[in-house]
This record gives sequence, structure tokens and C-alpha cells, in this order.
Amino acid sequence: MKCPHCFVTICTDTGRQHIGEDNDYSWDVIYETCPNCHKFIISLLKYTVEPHDKSQRVKRRQSVKTKENSFLVYPKGISRAPLSAAVPDIYAQDYKEACLVFSDSPKASAALSRRCLQNLLRDVQKVKHQDLSKEIQEVLDLKVLPSHLGEAIDAVRIIGNFAAHPNKNKNTGEIIDVEQGEAEWLLDVLEGLFDFYFVQPDISLKKKAALNEKLKDAGKPLMK
Repeated sequence: MKCPHCFVTICTDTGRQHIGEDNDYSWDVIYETCPNCHKFIISLLKYTVEPHDKSQRVKRRQSVKTKENSFLVYPKGISRAPLSAAVPDIYAQDYKEACLVFSDSPKASAALSRRCLQNLLRDVQKVKHQDLSKEIQEVLDLKVLPSHLGEAIDAVRIIGNFAAHPNKNKNTGEIIDVEQGEAEWLLDVLEGLFDFYFVQPDISLKKKAALNEKLKDAGKPLMK
């Protein structure tokens, strides 16, 4: 696993403390310490059980556990690498919030990511203000993106436009559930686009400036 604090791949000894049971679930706390940054990683585990004798709650710990679900409590949010300072705040804020709410609500995270994607395409590629799927298609038609990024946003287009409004199927009006894998995919797409539109141009600009300094010192013509 990667530490959600420092993003270094780690292997730790995990501690587990049983809290108790309520009318619905049994509850445990899982805790570990990152050997790299020495910070705690704490999760809450809930599960149901099938006791040997349902009238004797004392036997529940010896029962078969089912339907385990783990929730990261500390640190809050999904493990993602920090964004480059080259990414403008207007997009970075939506992205960071989408990461923050990911564990609690993948649907909310996906909605924030789609809104961020839509604003990005409108601002950078100057697409017409339509629904997200049409805006993505317009960008694809421009053929300005590398193939892997084109395929990535095309997958978003196929899923549909559920950006900054309730996630409804346009034909049935049904609320569309968002799987965690889908929400994380959207974050990956945004990272890729940030890298293409902002990070790599910023790196090239800095390299060009450094090279021009060397050319200047050598009395040679500068790069334009």
C-alpha cells in the first residue's frame, strides 16, 4: 500500500482493536504507523456477523464475519500525489475537494471532477458551452490531445454528462450511482490533463530559460 501522508509504498504491521457491537454492525479500529514519515494511518472497519447462537451476543467474536467495509479516518481523503504549483488554483481547488470527499461519497467526488473537467475544457480549449459529453467530443474532433488522453476523456463522454447537477439518466431521470473505481478514474483523467496542459509546458519553459542563460553567458543567440 502507499502511505496516504507521504505517498511512499510501505509495508507495516497492522494493529486492530475491537470497539464493540451495536444493533447493526460490529466495529473495529485498524491502525498502523508509516515507517517512512512516522505518521499514523487509522481506519474504521464495520462488518456484520453470523453468530452460532444469535441469542448470545458474547459469542459474536467467534462468529463468521461478513460484509466488511473499511473507511479511512486519518488522514482524511484519498491518497493522491500533490499537484504541481503550475496547475491554476481554479482547477486545483475542485480537484483537491474531489479527493477529500472521495472516501465518504464517490458520487460527490465524481461530480466535482466532472465540473473541473468541464471548466478546464471550456477555458483551455475554448469549446462551446454545451453538456459535457458534447464538449468532450468537440475536443476529440480537434485532435489536440495525445491518444492516451483522448481515450481517457472519451470514456468519460461515453459514461455521460453528470457534472455540476444531480446525476440523472437523461432518458429515465434515475439517479446514477458512481462506483469508486469510476470516481478514481476521473481523478486520473484530470491528473493527465493537468500534466499535458500545465505541468509539461511549465517544465519546458523553465528548461528553455535555463538554456538561454547558458547561451547568453556563451555569447550565442538565444532560443526564441
